[in-house]
Amino acid sequence: MSYDYDLFVIGGGSGGIATARRAAGYGAKVAVAEFNRLGGTCVNRGCIPKKLMVYSSHFPGMMQDAVGYGWSEVESTLDWPKMITAVNNEVERLNGVYQRMLDNAKVDVFEAYAKFLDPHTLDVGGEKVTADKILIAVGGHPIKPDSIPGIEHTITSDEFFHLPEQPKRMLIIGGGYIGCEFACILNGMGTEVMQVIRGDMLLKGFDGDLRSTIQEEMQRKGIRLLTKSTISHIEKTDSGLKVGVNNNSEEIILTDAVGLAATGRKPNLDALGLENTGVETDNGAIAVDEYSSTAEENIFAVGDCIARMELTPVAINEGRAFADTHFGGQSRQMSYENIPTAIFTSPEAASVGLTEAEARKRCGDAVKIYRTKFRPMYYTLAERSEKTMMKLVVDCNSDRVLGAHMVGDHAAEIIQGVAIAVKMGATKADFDATIGIHPTIAEEFVTLR
Repeated sequence: MSYDYDLFVIGGGSGGIATARRAAGYGAKVAVAEFNRLGGTCVNRGCIPKKLMVYSSHFPGMMQDAVGYGWSEVESTLDWPKMITAVNNEVERLNGVYQRMLDNAKVDVFEAYAKFLDPHTLDVGGEKVTADKILIAVGGHPIKPDSIPGIEHTITSDEFFHLPEQPKRMLIIGGGYIGCEFACILNGMGTEVMQVIRGDMLLKGFDGDLRSTIQEEMQRKGIRLLTKSTISHIEKTDSGLKVGVNNNSEEIILTDAVGLAATGRKPNLDALGLENTGVETDNGAIAVDEYSSTAEENIFAVGDCIARMELTPVAINEGRAFADTHFGGQSRQMSYENIPTAIFTSPEAASVGLTEAEARKRCGDAVKIYRTKFRPMYYTLAERSEKTMMKLVVDCNSDRVLGAHMVGDHAAEIIQGVAIAVKMGATKADFDATIGIHPTIAEEFVTLR
């Protein structure tokens, strides 16, 4: 049977665009449907605008540090609208870059919703389009629970990048990495920040030493952390939002804005027409096998809509592995082992491999921990007590490094390099045999004893 396209990609985010370009490079006739701006969550409502705002939040501390190095004091204020405009202008520039990349790859772009009519046929903005293979890469979106009265007065991470004014007071619900990142961004910019979490520690799922170090540093910087607490209600008043916080007794907190960061994300599957196919879902996400195949033999899915590991580089690699397998004659699977991750808090954190708890569960008493905590040289003249924590998790039986964790300046940049060694199976002896670059923070990873 003849089709309009060899591959049709539903969703113009990082995973979808990477797949389309790779498949087109192999000679396939490819199209992408995206009703919104190209780039998906990462470019438009996530990684890129967030990291730009992280940079902005660091300048007050840097200006203070400069005094310790002999520079005169600087009085400066943040022009929030100017910063937000600059961030969103960069996002728009990147939208154009993605469009040019698809144009250069000769990928057709449909600025419309796509809905399945049958396994090979899509309704794309009212036009019927057929394809031999169809890839679902629709991503996800943050959700608001309906169990809290007044939840409609909150914002999610999507709206954060478009706040017209800097909130003087901000309450963040949730202790995951998104909540912690936004808490640190606003705190660095001068906002009074409160963060409410159900447990007693931030960043569930990360290594214990990483979690405790970040929590201590965030509190030291002035973020008020309300642990073992829940929200009872949110009320809009003329003076701001009144938030009921329960922890044995109820405390009423007045704030300018409430940000949701712990209520989860949901794949964008509504109105996709999956009922017209054999595609199956599992807990609200598309069910796929190790080759990104769904229960419908010609339909595949990658990225946040399969809810395996919701990271941009993961979606990109999943998509490229699919394209290599089906259009490049190079059958391969996505490996989810030893994927490095970063948390752009202040201080920054990053990890690769197993946490100490995971390693002990797998290897028992055969695990040895190498750890250090110190004040980096940069902060000595600045007279700041900022701490860096670095840690290796090692299997004593094989001497293999199972995990590496860091809190401190440039943690993501450093762990990216360490991740190569961990992925290749490096041993502690390999780390020890590597000469450090002195004086750097990174050299501590090869001098741990």
